[in-house]
Amino acid sequence: MKTLSGKTVVLAVTGSIAAVETVKLAHALRRRGATVQAVMTEAAAGIIHPDALAYATGRPVMTRITGLVEHVLYCGEGGAADLLLIAPSTANTIGKIACGIDDTPVTTFATTALGRGMPLVLAPAMHESMYRHPAVAGNLRRLQSWGIDIVGPKVEEGKAKIADNEVIVLHAERAVSGRPLAGRRVLITSGPCAEPIDDVRVMTTRATGRMGRALALEAFRLGADVTVVHSDTFPCVRNIRVVTAGEMREAVLSVCRDEGVDIYASAAAVSDFAPERREGKIPSGSPLAVRLNPLPKIIDEVMAACRPVTVAFKLGWHEEERARAMLEAGARMVVVNAPPVMGATEGSFRLMTADGVTDVTGSKEEVASAIWSGLL
Repeated sequence: MKTLSGKTVVLAVTGSIAAVETVKLAHALRRRGATVQAVMTEAAAGIIHPDALAYATGRPVMTRITGLVEHVLYCGEGGAADLLLIAPSTANTIGKIACGIDDTPVTTFATTALGRGMPLVLAPAMHESMYRHPAVAGNLRRLQSWGIDIVGPKVEEGKAKIADNEVIVLHAERAVSGRPLAGRRVLITSGPCAEPIDDVRVMTTRATGRMGRALALEAFRLGADVTVVHSDTFPCVRNIRVVTAGEMREAVLSVCRDEGVDIYASAAAVSDFAPERREGKIPSGSPLAVRLNPLPKIIDEVMAACRPVTVAFKLGWHEEERARAMLEAGARMVVVNAPPVMGATEGSFRLMTADGVTDVTGSKEEVASAIWSGLL
């Protein structure tokens, strides 16, 4: 999905060894539709040749400020850029930006961007001991107080490694989205639940969590504070790990009760039944009857407990009457799909609201975008 279509991103590269990752980052931004213009410090150009980024961006790379005042053309008032993305950013560059020092092309771009008030995203990368330095930590807090979005590094092997490209791109998308969901607390249930039959076997569904992931990442792009209750891990959001429907119910109601929820999207294939569990492993080879006991409907309890804006999902086109009943009960939107969509990367969905019905066919990213557009 071309989430950055029509946007110009200045990719500013400084002298961290993580600069070698910027060719892939530039490609990732362009796949999302962005026009990418690279600017490099002299130290960065000693790590990765400017020609590599010229190839990755399809544009000449800026390695110095000339009489064309490139920093003003891109990041000044009325400039061509929509976002300044500094990735990777060294401790040196972070300190210079925090103190308003301009002695490299990147710091000059940063000062100009801050003065204009345009979106700025910064991804630190350095040794862990440098990242832990009180001055560096203080400088990062100062930059955050100025509205700069700091993409936290991965701290491992004694290094504060630059964040994954997927995470950096998500922050870039969020920075230029206008953040219509800023300040909203979004709670999403996602993926399958697994109910134990014995100590070995479980009863589950074919759900993969792709729809929940698409909804969560789109909500993040739009500026929301996102919590996902599921058995997986998604980037850029708070993940609460659960396995069974009972654990999911407990976690969801805890978030509703203790933190509050503005929007609830019930995208998980929550178990409708739980088998009566047998201790140990049931011996194989003989016929077996398993008693299934019905489970409470989490969505009904959430709607009654905290009355959030609710997006419900119903599986099966024949469920439209029940979907309308859910709208009458207070759901803002009911998303209806058919079993073949479960686990697939794309499909056909019917978005039902009190105002009417919208049919959407496409990738789950595109469907998630349509769902959030229908709520805004």
